[in-house]
Amino acid sequence: MSDVIDRDGFRANVGIILMHADGRLFIGRRAGGRGWQFPQGGMRPGELPEESVFRELGEEIGLHPQDVSIVARTGGWLRYRLPQRYVRRECRPLCIGQKQRWFLLRMQAQESALRFDSTDEPEFDRWKWVDYWQPIREVIYFKRPVYTRALHELGRSAFPQGLPAYPSWWHGPAPHASTAPPPP
Repeated sequence: MSDVIDRDGFRANVGIILMHADGRLFIGRRAGGRGWQFPQGGMRPGELPEESVFRELGEEIGLHPQDVSIVARTGGWLRYRLPQRYVRRECRPLCIGQKQRWFLLRMQAQESALRFDSTDEPEFDRWKWVDYWQPIREVIYFKRPVYTRALHELGRSAFPQGLPAYPSWWHGPAPHASTAPPPP
């Protein structure tokens, strides 16, 4: 299936933040030990973001729509550029980064519903539940600003009394989605 890449070179994508009942978040280790991240994936032509979320959820971690509930979604696209070494120059149209619609989902099913064998080439080979801000440290460096923005924006719906406390490793002032720097 072909990717949906806009005229600026950004691939349309959905990001999935899966929350446990206790507020911890799911992150998966990319197959082969290539880092940890939230489930995410490209949108297909003509697919609505919600359709992409449920397709990716099934493909990447084996969950079905009834296994989760949608808590919140970002109001717009969050973008990141790929570092030059990751841009595949031979591909057309050229993709320079991703524009993502992020969804915060609450897990309704038992953990035994999580599976990585829904496709011939699994995205993940391990998973763990982590504290709310930990994925920012775990993900590859060029995705960290988007993770930070998504967690701030979506966390306001999950935690109406206030976001979880920032960890001791957090440096500087607390960023806010409304004051975060614009995408590159």
